[in-house]
Amino acid sequence: MPATTETEKIVTSQNEETNDIDTDEPAAKEGPMTELLRAVPKRPEIDDVVEGPVIAIGRARVFVDLYPFGTGIIYGREYLSARDQLKNVNIGDTVTAKVVGDDNDEGYIELSLREARQALIWNEAEVAMQKKSTFQLPVVDANKGGLIIHWNGIQGFLPASQLAPAHYPRVPDADKDKIFVELKKLVGQTLEVQVITANPKEQKLIFSEKGAAPSERASLVEKYHVGDVITGVVTGATEFGVFIKLEEGLEGLVHISEMDWALVENPKTRYKVGEEVNVKVIEIKDDKVSLSIKALSDDPWVLAADKYAKDQQVNAVVIKYNKHGALASVEEGVAGLVHISEFENEEELRAKLELGKVYPFVITLFEPKERRMTLKPAQ
Repeated sequence: MPATTETEKIVTSQNEETNDIDTDEPAAKEGPMTELLRAVPKRPEIDDVVEGPVIAIGRARVFVDLYPFGTGIIYGREYLSARDQLKNVNIGDTVTAKVVGDDNDEGYIELSLREARQALIWNEAEVAMQKKSTFQLPVVDANKGGLIIHWNGIQGFLPASQLAPAHYPRVPDADKDKIFVELKKLVGQTLEVQVITANPKEQKLIFSEKGAAPSERASLVEKYHVGDVITGVVTGATEFGVFIKLEEGLEGLVHISEMDWALVENPKTRYKVGEEVNVKVIEIKDDKVSLSIKALSDDPWVLAADKYAKDQQVNAVVIKYNKHGALASVEEGVAGLVHISEFENEEELRAKLELGKVYPFVITLFEPKERRMTLKPAQ
């Protein structure tokens, strides 16, 4: 099994190419291509959640391709803790794992399936907190401070102070023992709750029964209409978009597909909590407001219709690999697919089209109205 010695060569090659492109241009004249080059994915770090295809299965170990950064390995304690999942994994299957170690003595990146699942669940909890989602959850136990609730395999806590008035224990002199007796009466009941704290590092999941009633939210949503342009405040970012506070008690979601006309890899790197941003209302459904940032700017594919044509040669930067081949960006927001069929195999494609490098291509299909473009390497 190869180690990751090629990683440094790839990264060095990308850096050299970037330097070659930018050397003769002053900073003030940097164009869209320079920005695209900077968007090349960074090497995964500890605690990052990654995914890749299984390329080999050994005795009590599984190897995962994390190209172009090297090979990941699930072994030892991490293999044993996930053996029930791994026994059904075959070569070629894509797995999601969490990075738990840098290059080990053999040059592999150490991975954990168990911790990846926990990370994804905690991410869901953070999203639920930001969206103020409500859940119908049963009370499984109680103590003198509140109630114990389970959510997606994680134990959560509902403090007595966060109970709705109808369930708050009213006892003389706030006697803790008597409060505990009243709280025990709620065990087995189902409550409508919201996540108010989700802290994976401290393994702290706190719920509240005090949330805006559906009728209150509906009255807030009634103020808005599709097409409205609003200035909101970023309250959180996830892997699938950012949440924008429109007013107290009401948030909307800008899905990753509505953030930019160009490819967005990670919404968390685009916006910071507290940052003001202009958004456009594109849908209101079931008291939920969907927002768009890219709708406030011109569609680059409309402009591209007058600039490009089939059989035209263009320069494009390789920005991403997928199961069909590679994506190469001709300009900001306009990218074409270089199909794997243009090469002998995937290995040849990745060898000849490195991430972050600019190559000459010929447009083989151009349908701007459908936002479709295919490319082939120029001869």
